[in-house]
Amino acid sequence: MNTVDHLSAEGDDLAALVRDLTTAEWQRPTPAAGWSIAHQIGHLAWTDEVALAAVTDPDAFAEVVAQGAADPLHFTDTTAAARAELPAAQLLSQWQDGRAKLAEALTALPDDTSIGWFGPPMKPRSMATARLMETWAHGQDVADALGVRRVPTDRLRDIAHLGVRTRAFAYAINQLELPAAEPRIELTAPSGALWTWGPDTAEDRITGPAEDFCLAVTQRRELPELALVATPGAATEWLTIAQAFAGAPKAAVRAAHTREVTR
Repeated sequence: MNTVDHLSAEGDDLAALVRDLTTAEWQRPTPAAGWSIAHQIGHLAWTDEVALAAVTDPDAFAEVVAQGAADPLHFTDTTAAARAELPAAQLLSQWQDGRAKLAEALTALPDDTSIGWFGPPMKPRSMATARLMETWAHGQDVADALGVRRVPTDRLRDIAHLGVRTRAFAYAINQLELPAAEPRIELTAPSGALWTWGPDTAEDRITGPAEDFCLAVTQRRELPELALVATPGAATEWLTIAQAFAGAPKAAVRAAHTREVTR
């Protein structure tokens, strides 16, 4: 299977989780502050549609980027809330339709196509990986809200790779100096295979389950909750700020949320 196939399969798994929910269950709160299950699916529906616009209508996508730049800390919440107000059946249908169109569009693109995004431009495979990461991460929020344990798959490899590739980005958005030495990452896949990145001789090392690494880089769990082993110093520091998605760093987002709650 290629990355677009993995994206479609991940979406199918999440759709199966929410398809038969009651109206009340769609409103169940998730670990994301202020977000229900409807917000989570609404966010995915909106983002898949924006990704499709990035592929098929760059001018329309540029307008979305400008809107986001005008209110970077609240734009995501606002768009998710708007979709969450839709009837559940309509929201689910929108997401299903949008993700199918996006998969078809990405499959049709030449491999070297440059697609604009909120961060640096991406190739089709990178876009599919980013959408896979978000679908899996927001699916984790839904699973947590429903109290279910998802069975991890080797689709996590694409997400783990994105987590490794965004190390410099995480340091940049947190205004921290990127350590010069590249760390060694050794992760155990759900299938039992060993996935590795970085030089074998590196002093900075991270080992553990691939699922836990993906939970860290998508900010779904904090380091003390995970079965990851990181050497003190740079490796541990990275895991506390790791961020495999575009947007403000979690420290800024949480500070903004705290200010709003305490007003």
